[in-house]
Amino acid sequence: MHAYRSHTCAELNKSHVGETVRLSGWVHRVRDHGGLLFIDLRDHYGVTQVMADPDSPVFAEIEKVRSEWCIRIDGNVMARDDSLVNPKIPTGEIEVFIRDIEILGKSEELPLMVFGEQEYPEETRLRYRYLDLRREKMQNNMVLRAQMIQSIRKRMWDRGFNEYQTPIITASSPEGARDFLVPSRLHPGKFYALPQAPQQFKQLMMVSGFDKYFQIAPCFRDEDPRADRSPTDFYQLDMEMSFVTQQDVFDTIAPVMAGVFEEFGKGRKVDAAEDWPQISYKDAALWYGSDKPDLRNPIKMQVVSEHFRGSGFAIFAKLLEQDGTEIRAIPAPTGGSRKFCDRMNAFAQKEGLPGMGYIFWREKDGEMEAAGPLAKNIGPERTEAIRQQLGLGVGDAAFFLGGKPKTFEAVAGRARNVIGEELGLTDKDRFAFAWIVDFPIYEADEETGKIDFEHNPFSMPQGGMEALEGDPLAVRGFQYDLACNGYELVSGAIRNHKPEIMFKAFEIAGYGKEEVEKRFGGMVNAFQYGAPPHGGCAAGIDRMVMLLADEANIREVIMFPMNQRAEDLMMSAPSEPMSEQLMELGLRVIPQDD
Repeated sequence: MHAYRSHTCAELNKSHVGETVRLSGWVHRVRDHGGLLFIDLRDHYGVTQVMADPDSPVFAEIEKVRSEWCIRIDGNVMARDDSLVNPKIPTGEIEVFIRDIEILGKSEELPLMVFGEQEYPEETRLRYRYLDLRREKMQNNMVLRAQMIQSIRKRMWDRGFNEYQTPIITASSPEGARDFLVPSRLHPGKFYALPQAPQQFKQLMMVSGFDKYFQIAPCFRDEDPRADRSPTDFYQLDMEMSFVTQQDVFDTIAPVMAGVFEEFGKGRKVDAAEDWPQISYKDAALWYGSDKPDLRNPIKMQVVSEHFRGSGFAIFAKLLEQDGTEIRAIPAPTGGSRKFCDRMNAFAQKEGLPGMGYIFWREKDGEMEAAGPLAKNIGPERTEAIRQQLGLGVGDAAFFLGGKPKTFEAVAGRARNVIGEELGLTDKDRFAFAWIVDFPIYEADEETGKIDFEHNPFSMPQGGMEALEGDPLAVRGFQYDLACNGYELVSGAIRNHKPEIMFKAFEIAGYGKEEVEKRFGGMVNAFQYGAPPHGGCAAGIDRMVMLLADEANIREVIMFPMNQRAEDLMMSAPSEPMSEQLMELGLRVIPQDD
């Protein structure tokens, strides 16, 4: 017999009754039923109930066993009485009578319990992550992650892609976040960088003639953490293709994403990939207040400025006299009660606004009546025009925000999400995808008017060189994101592969030719030698798993994550270097004032 096990803790069933078996695992829990000892023995695969009575030759040793001890047992498989069968587990029809036991690893008193669903502070969970990972939910999350990556790889190979690896130690490359720098011992005073993404390398592969590339790529960015973002490293499905249009990229990656979400989505609805809407960046901001909208919520915001211009509601009327301002409405079907309107007003105040104007429609004396302070101020004709524009009726409401769109769009988007949730309008049993397209390449500083890049500077401008001859703020790029349930899952672009267009694009943003050659010399040089049109994208592995696992925090689907302060509490990182290491690298640490 094998030194540790003849079966896993998920394999045994009635067909094994009478056999002598060997199992190894952790003591999930111990139950003493007055002389009968029951142990739920757990390994990675499942749980088997093992038991002993005073007739067992090792009963005295079994009495000493405690939670999370690692043990090996030999015993006989027995059928449970019909009344004691546990249908919730594959091994629920049998139990194993223990004949021999070996303690493989004792456990100290546990800082957190593995059995059950108790909540523990994040600091405790991350410091003892190896114990936290023993919990069933965490085991399931990590297996889901592994299976999803395996599925992605197969789907990409099946679509004609080859997987290639790009360097981990490279040159600094501006990708919108801070680099992690690595000092060079052989070149004192110089630094490598960990790649924020394989962006330049995958483009260089296309120049090299490799037609389709993908990689499950580690990326490193020194960022502030959020619930859906790791502060140090993350993984993405990175892909690039030559001789493609924007639609070609959509047609390639969308079936992969849809297939993965269908496979692991636990039966939740996934719209057919060819039906995913393509929404302009401008419309997404207007309708949803976000460039990663949650389309499970059917609410669309609308501009209603004309109904308030010159109206009796002085706050909005005066606001509209300023350039660049507008009033937007958030329809709230079924939200037509003063109680709900007051709740949303309180939400707005928590967001730092004085409040939100609102109108709600109710029945009075057999007729529909518009109620609320706004309705009284603007009068019945304007109120009725708003109702008709928004398609609302009795029992419905609408909320209003005004100003320059960039100052209130984000709050309006959050309000839309809250309204959808509270009124039960958001379909929780669905993954709703949408392509966000036509991103602006440039933006102007409101105070100085200086033009700079708003989005990816390496995207090909729509219209090429000709587009760059006109108003920079009107230039749109072949850049796109894929949003799902309020998260950005994919980001990509058709690349600017022509040096003359690239130099012009950077010149508009104030970067001279010499600076571009200095910062992106490798790529610019390569583009002088017959670069093909190419494009691609990257999909966030961690966020995909987070959505599929129904988790709200990305750390729940990463094996060994950092905490909110970018610290590894388990391995004590970051740590202070030894003096010898600093001397070898020619570095000195300058103490920082607290």
